[in-house]
Formats: sequence, C-alpha cells, structure tokens
Amino acid sequence: MTEVKSFYLEDDGIIPNNPNLPVIFYPAALKGKGSQAEDIFHENNWGNSWMDGIFDFHHYHSNAHEALAVVKGTATVQIGGSNGKELQLSEGDVVVLPAGTGHKRIDSSPDFKVAGAYPDGKEYNTKTANGEDRLIALEDIKKVPLPKYDPLFGTEGPLLKLWKNTGV
Repeated sequence: MTEVKSFYLEDDGIIPNNPNLPVIFYPAALKGKGSQAEDIFHENNWGNSWMDGIFDFHHYHSNAHEALAVVKGTATVQIGGSNGKELQLSEGDVVVLPAGTGHKRIDSSPDFKVAGAYPDGKEYNTKTANGEDRLIALEDIKKVPLPKYDPLFGTEGPLLKLWKNTGV
C-alpha cells in the first residue's frame, strides 16, 4: 500500500473546510495507472465520475466528499481556502477531500487532467467562497455520511481507518 499523508483544515470564515475529517493525500498511488483512475474509483463504489481540470477559484462541495486523481500533468492546488495548504500534484497522486473542503487550481501544466468521483455516486453541489448560504452549507457538511469504501483500496483502505477514528 502507498504512503498516506493526512492533515486537518479549520474553517477560515469563508471556506468551511471540515474540522472533523482530515484531507487524505496518497502520493503517487496511481503512478502509471492515472488513466485507470475512474475504473478504480468505480470498483470501490466512488461514482458520478468525471475527467477534466480543477476550477481556478476557491470552491467546495457541502453535500459530498470528493476523490481527485491526477491522470496527466502537474498542478499546484490550494486546499482549504486562501490560508490553506498548497499541494504540488503530479500524475498518479490522489487527494480525498472531506465535504466542505475548499480547493482551487493555482497553476498547472497544459496537459493537466484529473478524475473526480464521489462515494456511492453522490450528486454534488458546488459552493464558492462568496458566503452564499453559508449556514445551510455548514449544516449540510455535518449530514454527509462517511463512505463505506476507500476510493483506492476498498474496505481495507487507510481512509476508513483515518475517518473512523474521528468520532463522527
């Protein structure tokens, strides 16, 4: 199994993030298999997938967790809002964002492409950092259930262990 990193992000007053669940980062977990990311997500019950880029503005999903796998290229992505953490991502890297976690593409190579997916194929919303419906979003985040499967490793994945131990 790949090395896994995790970190928590606090609400910055604009982007809620998720104080109860850490962001999970799987560096190079799909190295050489980036083009198979959607299939791997689907095998582990993460669906409603897509393949594209990442918006160049801060946004989050208040009603769904999101897995992002770099299929091609490189990018600098800011996680957690303008005071958040910058990640240097390259082909094969996977990031799992708990509901409410802000993300924005700072820059990328011309060929940058990611695959995204959601537990149980959840339909997701897209909220921006302009504060619209913030109180509703905060309530939505609390209601998002924990996934039953890690997006890469199914029932044996580190995400389940890391998120289970949060007491949520």
